Amino acid sequence: MIDLAREGDVFVLRMDSGENRFSPEFVARYSSCLDEVEQVDGPKALVTTGTGKFYSNGLDLENMMADGGAGANRYIASVLELLRRTLVLPCVSVAAVNGHAFGAGGQIAVAHDIRLMRSDRGFFCMPEIDMHAPLHPGMVALLKARIPSVGVHEVLVTGRRYGGELAAEKGIVDRALPEADLLPAAIEQAAALADKAHPVMSRIKADLYPKVIEAMALPLGSAAI
Repeated sequence: MIDLAREGDVFVLRMDSGENRFSPEFVARYSSCLDEVEQVDGPKALVTTGTGKFYSNGLDLENMMADGGAGANRYIASVLELLRRTLVLPCVSVAAVNGHAFGAGGQIAVAHDIRLMRSDRGFFCMPEIDMHAPLHPGMVALLKARIPSVGVHEVLVTGRRYGGELAAEKGIVDRALPEADLLPAAIEQAAALADKAHPVMSRIKADLYPKVIEAMALPLGSAAI
């Protein structure tokens, strides 16, 4: 489902579960990988990527509603915690977006310090407007904090799909690269900043985004996805 390997000072987290939707099991495994990274002392950095044509298609809505929605709030809280932990990770994080990044899958990419995206395949998209479904305020706050204001308005209001080149132009990602260069570039950039890892980095990131963290802690509405 998720593999965590180490290349020098860089941990590479590879999601490999089809569309890489955030099932409860997926969230638990991702969280345990973050635990492992956080527990290592010394230089370190994190790169995340997917396999095939998916980085992540986000929430597992079918699983979330399987019990009539009774566990939806608990499930969304677990996803928000994953987003928060990624945002304030005590080392540099780089998303190597190899394919589709939809909904919460796009949000977790945005939560990384650096975002690289494949230039020739895959889309970044927030499809909630077409689903007639609101996002949790913490998810909106994350996107507002990490994407330029004009761009994030378009992202949320239109549900537009952004290929790598357009996503870079709009500031959703930092660079778009050919597939062959994507992961090596992500690892190289992460390695160059691995010596910055320190618990104080988590504090600095939290101080950068206090409104995001506050919004993520707001009570959950049953319709907020």
